[in-house]
Amino acid sequence: MLVAEAVGRALVAAGVECAFGVVGSGNFHLTNALVAAGARFVAARHEGGAAVMADAYARTSGRLGVLTLHQGPGLTNALTGIAEAAKSRTPMVVLAADTGAAGARSNFRLDQAALAAGVGAAYERAATAESAVADVLRAARRAHAERRTVLVSLPLDVQGGDTAPPPAVVAMPPLPAMAPDPAAVAALADLLQGARRPVFVAGRGARDPLAAAAIAALAERCGALLATSAVAKGLFNGNPWYLDVSGGFASPTAAERIAAADAVVAWGCALNMWTTRHGRLLGPDAAVAQVDVDAEALHANPRVGLGVLGDAGATAAAVGELLAARGHTAEGCRAEPLPSVRWRDVPYEDEGGDGRIDPRTLSIGLDDRLPAQRTLAVDSGNFMGYPSMYLSVPDTAGFCFTQAFQSVGLGLATAVGAAVARPDRLTVAALGDGGFLMGVSELETVVRLGLPMVIVVYNDAAYGAEVHHFGPHGHPLDTVVFPDTDLAAIARGYGCAAATVRAPDDLETVAEWAAGPRDRPLLIDAKVTGVRGSWWLEEAFRGH
Repeated sequence: MLVAEAVGRALVAAGVECAFGVVGSGNFHLTNALVAAGARFVAARHEGGAAVMADAYARTSGRLGVLTLHQGPGLTNALTGIAEAAKSRTPMVVLAADTGAAGARSNFRLDQAALAAGVGAAYERAATAESAVADVLRAARRAHAERRTVLVSLPLDVQGGDTAPPPAVVAMPPLPAMAPDPAAVAALADLLQGARRPVFVAGRGARDPLAAAAIAALAERCGALLATSAVAKGLFNGNPWYLDVSGGFASPTAAERIAAADAVVAWGCALNMWTTRHGRLLGPDAAVAQVDVDAEALHANPRVGLGVLGDAGATAAAVGELLAARGHTAEGCRAEPLPSVRWRDVPYEDEGGDGRIDPRTLSIGLDDRLPAQRTLAVDSGNFMGYPSMYLSVPDTAGFCFTQAFQSVGLGLATAVGAAVARPDRLTVAALGDGGFLMGVSELETVVRLGLPMVIVVYNDAAYGAEVHHFGPHGHPLDTVVFPDTDLAAIARGYGCAAATVRAPDDLETVAEWAAGPRDRPLLIDAKVTGVRGSWWLEEAFRGH
């Protein structure tokens, strides 16, 4: 049996259900082997898109992401998506074809180990035909167990070698929770017992229903308010003490409550500049604690005084049990009901007109017209706060935010991966015009897969972040402002339904599509106003 075939069989036996990629000669046999063994293969139009799809699939489904690539440019094309996944600690294995022993002078030759290290991914190599299956399974289990992206080099001569059929493969088991040290649990309990206004901020490391429940129960005992980083948006939906997203996206009410805390505990959250508004949401006298399974992540923020190495859910449960044994309960921040923290409830003066719609009005109109059971995927850019905070999501699995690398152009591919992972929900891709045009090739993938997706393009005919960053200082903007493009016409050419939105009444097309058979994806070319930068962008610039 070919090694490529054995590897494909073994991965499916280990639990791989879906793979993404662009097929070339280097990954042809391996990809076909995955499909023959029962996995679904989603063919993207660009390796960069395929990498992001695999990342988004893993985040949304909770299963291992798998990416298959041709050697040479197949890998380099995918590097931005791999960097995003690696920075996000996404469990993903990258099956990268590589030149064999005879390819020292091949034009496809790359130092794959160096590339992996350069973007923060782990590296493994299928060394021989005899060891290849074990090498690849080790890489997949490492990606699963360490919650990280692992690049596996698969030399062509190894792939083409002969090997015995793979032995019985055990599926990857659920990960055991990392138990915290009892002394650290006691220290965190002491901190919370002395707090009068505690706030909990949960992040990527707490995006699990059991962890969320344990954190919410501890918050109730301590009287803490609940918030999340952007990637964990929706984690505490339905809880009356949930402030929604902390940081630059936070509403005025949420930001005020977080900044007033005398104790802030981060649960699987880095407390980076975005989550804390460059530290301004951490009061000068607030005690700050951090719980994480990654020792290197602890104390990355210099304000952290107590670091607890442990699983977020297990630590919250342990602290709650200790406080219960001490008989401690507190009203904390819950003396009065929390007012609305929704941005859509903040009054604003509509700035639409002259054929352009206010992005706030657009987002509220979409929220009212689209089904509540949705998955929202958001690209990067000046616009991104509006869909992120004005469009609701049913839970944290309903929000896919590939922003660790802050690359423009990942949003459409993100939506594809999320849609494949959750076909039971409507996927909404929220993009800027710059990001849409960067990733437009994947519109064909959306149509080919028959995904009933809504693609909303916040089209200001510019790179809005640069316009609002440099424009106020009098710099010329010719390089970041473009002629208006008829994106609806482009979408129809791909086979989408499409509508151009310039005023609130134009959104009725969206309601009609949502109520219909949804037999084609819908693209909305929303001509939005560009009068000012979004509030989160102003906060980001204030940090500089």
